Amino acid sequence: MNLKHKMLSKRKLTTSIAAAAIVFAIGGYAIAGATSSNGVSGSANAANAAKVIPFQPGQPGASKTVGQVPASFSPGTGTIVTGTAADKAKAAALAAYPGGTVNRAVLLSNGEYNVHMIAVNWPHHVFVDKNFKVVGAE
Repeated sequence: MNLKHKMLSKRKLTTSIAAAAIVFAIGGYAIAGATSSNGVSGSANAANAAKVIPFQPGQPGASKTVGQVPASFSPGTGTIVTGTAADKAKAAALAAYPGGTVNRAVLLSNGEYNVHMIAVNWPHHVFVDKNFKVVGAE
């Protein structure tokens, strides 16, 4: 094998490896895009639905408020609840804002629920009324 032939073989190998890397990168991006949620719910909560902003350490969070947030709400207030009511409140919050992780549901003094979302930058609090309809988020 002469020098020219060896150089062409190395160039073909390098080109093949680069092409394979690009194909894998595009495929991974396409799969990630196909499996991510656009955050829109087909329910009556569709108007309140928004895409969850994934948590990224070191990145500033979004400071958004949508819908109705109880005027007297203050983080850390309310009573943590479990059972059927908590499950319904959590399900409503996740239907409107898929992609987060719920770590608790809190019954507020006005009878609404504050569903606490983690592993996302926004929303952190999803407010669900007594009829288990999402009314706001922040």
